[in-house]
Amino acid sequence: MAIMLAALLTAGAAGAQSKRLRDYGVVLGVMKTGANNAITDVPGVTVGQVTLKGNGANTGVTAIVPHQGNIFTHKCPAAVYVGNGFGKLAGSTQVQELGNIETPVILTNTLNVAEGIAGAVEYTLALNPGVRSVNALVGETNDGGLNDIRARLVTKEDVKKAITEAKGGPVQEGCVGAGTGTVAFGYKAGIGTASRVLPQSMGGYTVGVLVQANFGGVLQIAGTPIGQLLGKYSYRDKILQDVDGSCMIVVVTDAPVDARNLERIAKRAIMGMAQTGGIASNGSGDYAIAVSVAPGNLIDENTDTYNPTLLHNDDMSGLFMATIEATSEAIWNSLFAAQTTSGNNRTVEAIDKEKAVELIKKAQQATGLKPTYPLGN
Repeated sequence: MAIMLAALLTAGAAGAQSKRLRDYGVVLGVMKTGANNAITDVPGVTVGQVTLKGNGANTGVTAIVPHQGNIFTHKCPAAVYVGNGFGKLAGSTQVQELGNIETPVILTNTLNVAEGIAGAVEYTLALNPGVRSVNALVGETNDGGLNDIRARLVTKEDVKKAITEAKGGPVQEGCVGAGTGTVAFGYKAGIGTASRVLPQSMGGYTVGVLVQANFGGVLQIAGTPIGQLLGKYSYRDKILQDVDGSCMIVVVTDAPVDARNLERIAKRAIMGMAQTGGIASNGSGDYAIAVSVAPGNLIDENTDTYNPTLLHNDDMSGLFMATIEATSEAIWNSLFAAQTTSGNNRTVEAIDKEKAVELIKKAQQATGLKPTYPLGN
């Protein structure tokens, strides 16, 4: 059977959205979400995904486009934080050096990073005649357990398609795009997203997160030790010995912050991953990319000087908490949206959602916890 290029699954694509964790009535954090509880709640952010399935393929591309102008000529302040460096985040050293990104952020599988670069570069060159250097930012996780990764099935055309057809609104999650073949905590996982909105008294800024979840540990959801209660966690038996795989986390905010404070935000994304029970194992590439799209702070290098408006350090803590909450929920959403998947003579089951919710609610009811969002007023 030939590889089927699934209908481009973008934010805003047609089709029923999988039920998400908070749709079950689970209490998650203390901060309000944006309208879609997605990275696209940040103004101007779009997401595009190409999904490849069939003939050994369980893979794809996810593109996060930070704003709708020319990203190369209006660069975004950005930073990278490395939780564990066993991975390939192409373009990261220039981001660390200059403090900005100049292309969409591309996520794919480990052996298709080169195609991710090629697609992002060709897209950027087409918009910018005469340009001779482009720093494409491309991250990956290893989906080789369910995908014929050695076949390198993702093409640069898939990457360009994901970028050019990216949309705002609801974002498809689970077994789509770069998350088609990924696994977390021994369960089928994939792409997940979430957002938080600070109250007006704290600036009213939005923080959106998108994850490509593919890592191990002992799953915790909303403070409940689900991995232990369901009897499935890393090192419990031979089947679950492999805790490696990686997690890519992309954080975007409209708060006016520079690369220095974006790195501090990115650090908190790794704390959000830890809150889900991830352990950043030896062979797991765990990276957080943080980007600001505050309109007045986009970098136009045709001007003589750069005069951004920046929040004080003392104003960062609300953004930190928003990042932690949104990252954790994005990872949980990646699990709840995923379906049982087979590939490479292997089947990875989806989490038993009803059982997990039952356990979480039982724990929350025992404490008398009720939904309350004091930081959303």
